Amino acid sequence: MWLTNLLLLLKFNFKPMSVAKKEYKRITTKSLVDMKANGEKIAMLTAYDYSMAKIVDGAGIDVILVGDSASNVMAGHETTLPITLDQMIYHATSVVRAINRCLVVVDLPFGSYQSDPKEALRSAIRIMKESGAHAVKLEGGKEVKESIKRILNAGIPVMGHLGLTPQSIYKFGTYTVRAKEEEEADKLKSDAKMLEKQGCFALVLEKVPAKLAKEVAESVSIPVIGIGAGNGVDGQVLVVHDMLGMTHEFNPRFLRRYADLHTEMTNAFRNYKDDVKSKDFPSDKEQY
Repeated sequence: MWLTNLLLLLKFNFKPMSVAKKEYKRITTKSLVDMKANGEKIAMLTAYDYSMAKIVDGAGIDVILVGDSASNVMAGHETTLPITLDQMIYHATSVVRAINRCLVVVDLPFGSYQSDPKEALRSAIRIMKESGAHAVKLEGGKEVKESIKRILNAGIPVMGHLGLTPQSIYKFGTYTVRAKEEEEADKLKSDAKMLEKQGCFALVLEKVPAKLAKEVAESVSIPVIGIGAGNGVDGQVLVVHDMLGMTHEFNPRFLRRYADLHTEMTNAFRNYKDDVKSKDFPSDKEQY
């Protein structure tokens, strides 16, 4: 009887032991593949300067993307197209100096890889040599296959990017959700397989239906990082200025704000101005 009771107790009260999450002292491309295999989600954020990158790295984020979104949030351009290769290298160099743990991925900017695979390789080599970054990212599928192949053949890790590709904004004419129709969805799935076969270590899916993104993530062995692609993928990426609430006018459905720095910073600046005007700052303790 006691044995029967013990078995019943085990049956209804047994809870499987949780598997300890592996601690990574340094994130590499292999780390991300291992995370996917182990079911651990990947956290990725953008950064464009030393101070922000140091905070992001210290918080334990896995991947920093030095994104061409710097064109928008740092330089104030309407699109990502105007930023140059030299400017991307400048931002990447600043970020790399701050890093102890993160994998640093740098966007190849518009015009630096699309037309000529040799130019693509030269651009990728400049980023790697001059900034010290760990990988590059570029947008597109079969249209840029030869550029990807040439960069990978040189031993440079490549992250792909499908779905909404902001560098093609004038082709699409809108920032709306991509691959809602069957033909475009089939192309996206085919391109994802191609990127995996070529040797890309990961893939970003931007603004595609969650069901499609989950299907893609399950069909490839490489990690799939989503932005506006649901929770069925292997990780998420956000623009740091957006998730901190600094760009308060930008409100896509996929964005979760983790702070309201626009309000906090505005209040701080106003308080500083008032203290200066009223001669309250600096006080006796704040001078030599």
